Order: sequence, then structure tokens, then C-alpha cells
Amino acid sequence: MPSHKPLADLHGTSRLAVDAARGVTGLVESMHATIAGVAGLVPGADVNRTRGITGLVYRCVDGAMQLAGGGLDLALRPLAGLAEPRASAPARDTVLGILNGVLGDHLEASGNPLAVGMTLRHDGRVVDPCKSDLRAALPRAGGKILLQIHGLCMSQREWARGGVDHCAEFAPGLGYTVLRLNYNTGRRIAENGRSLAALLEALDAAWPVPVEEIAIVAHSMGGLVARSAQHHAAAAGQAWPERLRKLVFLGTPQHGAPLERAGNRFDWLLGLTPYTLPFTRLGKVRSAGITDLRYGSLLDDDWQGVDRYARVPAECRRPVPLPAGVDCFAVAAVRAAAPGAPAADFYGDGLVPLASALGEHPDPRYELGIPARARWIGTRLGHLELLSDPGVFAQVRRWLES
Repeated sequence: MPSHKPLADLHGTSRLAVDAARGVTGLVESMHATIAGVAGLVPGADVNRTRGITGLVYRCVDGAMQLAGGGLDLALRPLAGLAEPRASAPARDTVLGILNGVLGDHLEASGNPLAVGMTLRHDGRVVDPCKSDLRAALPRAGGKILLQIHGLCMSQREWARGGVDHCAEFAPGLGYTVLRLNYNTGRRIAENGRSLAALLEALDAAWPVPVEEIAIVAHSMGGLVARSAQHHAAAAGQAWPERLRKLVFLGTPQHGAPLERAGNRFDWLLGLTPYTLPFTRLGKVRSAGITDLRYGSLLDDDWQGVDRYARVPAECRRPVPLPAGVDCFAVAAVRAAAPGAPAADFYGDGLVPLASALGEHPDPRYELGIPARARWIGTRLGHLELLSDPGVFAQVRRWLES
């Protein structure tokens, strides 16, 4: 089972607490500077910094917190590796999944121990993609691999939502060895795509028997990560895409999600007045993975030279077609009794609109062209229920069998 060291968690939490305290101090100072400048008390004042004795106080407070954080870091770093590893509890994995979804890029960039690394799991155990480990962990491995990829703010445990992992129940009967991917959803989708491409290349080379087929079942953001991985692998001339046969999307926001676009508009509204401008810092806490969901960005080029918090048109992203020669399927849902009503289709499963989940787009450059036979629309289903609904996985099974 996956394990962790409690003192490493304490180390990471302390670093995050110091980062948060310094961030709040910066926000308060920015508000102070803005109000003083608007009131005319400090002509030409910087909207982020105060001056004089006031500025000195803020510098001292920030410096004291930075010094305290450095002391904690020095004290806890050598102790973090001393404690005996413990099995990772479901509640811990859930919290880490959420934390990494919101702040994962910051955790990784700052070297925080709470940052989740990309790993493969089988029956809850971490699987290292090297020949000796794979043979020991998967003595009955066949030539067909089914990879499950979770969505934003989740962990690999979410596939057993409701107590049953439907894929793990039926896939072995179809000859598949089931693996789950666990990853930091706060990273750029393109970064996770490259990492997954490299991981699957190593897995393909080290698999105990020749790989005949790779199938991917991906929920939400996981579908974008899978598409990005295939694109990067094909561009790099990797071998595993030749074995990729089926790609099943469960509620994947192929063209983005309204919630992130609404957050981006709210940031813009906050920036319209000097009094609310400092609060745009709060909106900028969200991770790069979340901002990628504004339009479903798969590539680094989509944000090249662009402020990811700025209001940019949907056309800023580069079109990425579905992989040729791969059977692609889309599961979408509406919370209503039936699709067809504009409101029901727009709200879709509560997070992803119906058209986005089906890959439909008015601009032919972005239209994914998933045929009707490869679509399934569930009713009275929410976004998370796509992970546990028996009807969803009955359809997934039919596609994998075909």
C-alpha cells in the first residue's frame, strides 16, 4: 500500500502555513497602500507596497515570518525521514488530492513534501515501471493494459467511489491488467502529459509480456492529460502510442469548463476598481492546472507569452485532434431528466457542459468529430457520479468489448 512519513507531512504543512501567512500579509499591505494612495495620503504610491515607517513594519513582519519558516524548515527537514512510514489513509489521500489540485504547481515549485508525484498503482500498490518490479508486482500480467486516470483535485482512490471500482470488476474478464494513475492535478496539463508519456514509454518497454493493447479510461481532466500525453509521445516518436487502441472520456471538458471562465471574469471585475484590486491576489492562488481548464489547453504553446490570469480569447489554444487510429468514446451527462433544453445542456453534469464533454465546437478547427455510436449521455447524473454509476460502466464495458 502507498505509505508516507508523518513528519514529512508536518514539514510540508508548516512550509505551506508560512507561505499562506506571508501571502495574507502581502494582501493586507497592498490594501493599505491602495487605500492610502486613493485617499491622496501618499501621492504616486505603489499599489502593492507601503512606504516609510508603515512599510518598515510590514517588512519586519514578513521578515520575521520568513525567518521563522526557515527555522522550522531547518529543524524538520532532517527529522522528516526518520519516522517509520505509515500506510496512507483514504482521508489523507483525499486532502492531498484537493490540496494539489488547488496549489499543486506551487507545492512542486517550492519543493514542498506535500506535492504528489506521478505514480502507477495496481490493487492499491505503487508499481515501478522497471522489468524486475513489474514481474514481481504483476505475475499474471497479460498483453492488454487498462489505465484509469482521475480528474482535478482527486486521487486514484476516487475510482472506488461508492465502494466499487467498476473497471476493476469487469476489465480482468476482458483480459486487461488494470492500473491507476495518481498525479498532481495542479501542474500544467502539458507537463502532466509529458510525464505520462514518458511513464507509459517506460512501462511499454518493461512490461513482462509483449504489449498488445493499451486502453485508457479517463475522468474529467484526466482525459485532457491522456490527449496531451498521446500528442507529446507522437511528436517525440515514442513507441507506446502504436499500442493505444481505445480512449474513453468520462465527463472530460474537451473545450473547457464554465466555472474557470467565471472565475477569470470575476478576477477581471475585481481589478476594475483600486479598492478591490488587491483581492485579485486571491484569485491568482488557483493552480496552473485549473487555469488550463478554462478552454481545455493541452500544450505549452497555448500560454506562451500570455498571462494565464488575463482575459484571453478561446482561440489562444492550439487545436489538437483526437489521435488517428484510436477508437475514442465520450460519456457525458446532464443533471436534468433529458438533454435538449438549452439550460440543461449548458449546465450538463454540473461542471462540464454537454457540448464540451462530447467534443462539439462551432469552430471546425476544434470539433473533435466523435461519432454518434461512440457517445453515451446519462441523465440525472452529476460530474462525480460518472465515477460510480453502473449504467456508465455498462456502456464502457460494451465499448471495451467491441
